[in-house]
Amino acid sequence: MSFLDKYFHLAENGTTVRRECIAGLTTFLSMAYILAVNPNILGNVMDASGVFVATAIASAFATFVMGLLANYPIGLSAGMGMNAYFAFTLCLGDLAGDPNAFRIGLTAVFLEGIVFILLSLVRFRERIVNGMPLALKLGISGGIGLFIALIGLKGAGIVVANQATLISLGDLSAAPAVLCLIGFLLIIVLTSYGVTGAVLIGILLTWALGMLAQAAGWYQGPSLFPDFSEGLRLDGITRTAFQFDFSWAAAHIAEFIFITLSFLYIDLFNTIGTVVGVADKAGFLDKQGKLPRVGRVFMADALGTVAGACLGTSTVTSYIESSAGVAAGGRTGLTAMVVGALFLFSLVLSPVFLAIPAFATAPALIFVGMLMVQSTTRIDFSGDYADAAGAFMAILITPLTYSIANGITFAIITWGILKFACGRTRR
Repeated sequence: MSFLDKYFHLAENGTTVRRECIAGLTTFLSMAYILAVNPNILGNVMDASGVFVATAIASAFATFVMGLLANYPIGLSAGMGMNAYFAFTLCLGDLAGDPNAFRIGLTAVFLEGIVFILLSLVRFRERIVNGMPLALKLGISGGIGLFIALIGLKGAGIVVANQATLISLGDLSAAPAVLCLIGFLLIIVLTSYGVTGAVLIGILLTWALGMLAQAAGWYQGPSLFPDFSEGLRLDGITRTAFQFDFSWAAAHIAEFIFITLSFLYIDLFNTIGTVVGVADKAGFLDKQGKLPRVGRVFMADALGTVAGACLGTSTVTSYIESSAGVAAGGRTGLTAMVVGALFLFSLVLSPVFLAIPAFATAPALIFVGMLMVQSTTRIDFSGDYADAAGAFMAILITPLTYSIANGITFAIITWGILKFACGRTRR
């Protein structure tokens, strides 16, 4: 038995080193967009090149901790939604005009991470996850499936905004939409033939077809070919690392606490939703719907957030795109180790992964979304109506409000009110 097999329990989880490596690469390619998106968002209030380096290193660190400590195939990086809240709501909104706005934000993120470490040590978040009814967990998993499928459809231009109906069908003759649909069909066909790494192969083939479409003049978007002409820009980290402003926090305690609690709330429910969704897809939940070692999962999340704040990025959290790696066969922390290594590798090969467009990873998101929706078949909608209604609200609200946190909140509140109204307050 090899060291990797012994440490990560590969045989026990029915996987191999090759499969874990393919899964890790699949997860990385599915979530690598954050290395381009995060600098664009936070670059509005701080040095973009520094944010890129901070995101890559913090993601690698947090994902390594996940793999080594929790032994789960979950990748972590700067959370989407939380970076937008950091830049637009906080720095350009509540603190608009303050030249130290981003420093105040990083200070709040740092404190949030410290608080989460303490909450993880006392198993507070673990109690929330393991205490949640199985029906709600299954509903959350299904809602997240629809949500990430919607993200994929939106990224490929298949679903677009519409003032009259909120969303509508996009231009299906456009190259991104056509290539995305072809990629989705390729993944389905490869999966039906039992091809290992079907999701990864689908992403790469879709990207290759995109480059051919661009060379032929059909695709008119940004270049899909890697460009190394600008070299590497790693010195920006000096302008983002350890840029805290504790003096402002001390002088505005009430306001600072509110900012920190906002980060806490968003991170708490996003992490819970993501962990439950990925765990259900991978079959990690036990017969009672509880997730073993969930406290270690949250500790990786908390340590990653602290590291990210020190380096210069917003809250680090578990990524739902980890489901792509699970669909490719990832079952242990070795998958996470591969993801972490690729985040570090991205520092020197950033032009390569940044060239992969949204329409190439969209087929994987749509496919994984389809798989995750299968969890809803295990919900007993004709049994306890409190459980059924709570699960339904998670399925409904998550994609329609574009928020995992909203879906969980509506699910829990609905379930609690109905349990009380039906005289089952002990639950």
